[in-house]
Amino acid sequence: MKPSNDSNARDAQGKNPPTYGLVLSGGGVRGAAHIGVIKALEEHGIRPEYIAGASSGAIVGAFYAAGHGWEETLDFFRGMSIFTWGNYARGKPGMLDADKFRKGFEKYFPGDRFEALKKKLFVVASDLIKGRSRVFQEGPLIRTLLASSAVPGVFSPVVIDGSLYSDGGITNNFPVEPLLATCDRIIGVFVNPLKQVSANELRSSFAVLERAFSMDRTSHSIRKFDDCDLVISPESLAAFGTFSTQHVDEIFRIGYEAALRKLEAYEQ
Repeated sequence: MKPSNDSNARDAQGKNPPTYGLVLSGGGVRGAAHIGVIKALEEHGIRPEYIAGASSGAIVGAFYAAGHGWEETLDFFRGMSIFTWGNYARGKPGMLDADKFRKGFEKYFPGDRFEALKKKLFVVASDLIKGRSRVFQEGPLIRTLLASSAVPGVFSPVVIDGSLYSDGGITNNFPVEPLLATCDRIIGVFVNPLKQVSANELRSSFAVLERAFSMDRTSHSIRKFDDCDLVISPESLAAFGTFSTQHVDEIFRIGYEAALRKLEAYEQ
């Protein structure tokens, strides 16, 4: 964890309270754990003003930045219908058409712009043409959320400014960078812990390649944990798949309880 001597000094002098930032990783339905963390933070009087997210973390971050309560955000996750006939892609590279999910977001973000949010939000998406991560913080919101959460191979890429964008977690699944210059304290939530496997599960070339890719992406995120004052990363989330929609409430509970434990230890 990074030192926070400056912010502690400000607190001790009775001046401005610290500015909190919140980093929310991608992780599919495991992103419901972010909602539980937000509930725990609010119960402890912590309300981050800056949020950075990738994939499902970007979605939860957008709900929070728009002023929606954790209950409403959880209801959104509960009601997700991903693999329905009307969502399948035609003539696009992906099983599901990311653009067909737009309607589900419109009632929550009627302004459809970053500038309409109540808190500062940074969303990362992966530019497939230029091969790099891009941070969005202004302009159209919903399309950016669709791009950031477009898992490659499952959802079709999303066109923004003439380029093709896909899941932000591909290039930056723990986007702490936008918060470093503005926040006194940063809380990170990582919901993509590396699952332990047996040797029997690594008998095919594909399994080994998939494992290597997961290890590489996870290690890139873990290296940035030191930029945070507090990191919440429940290992039990490894038991859930990216699209385990039937376990939303259990995942939410895991995030909530993990955050409570971390916050209680942090405050002692």
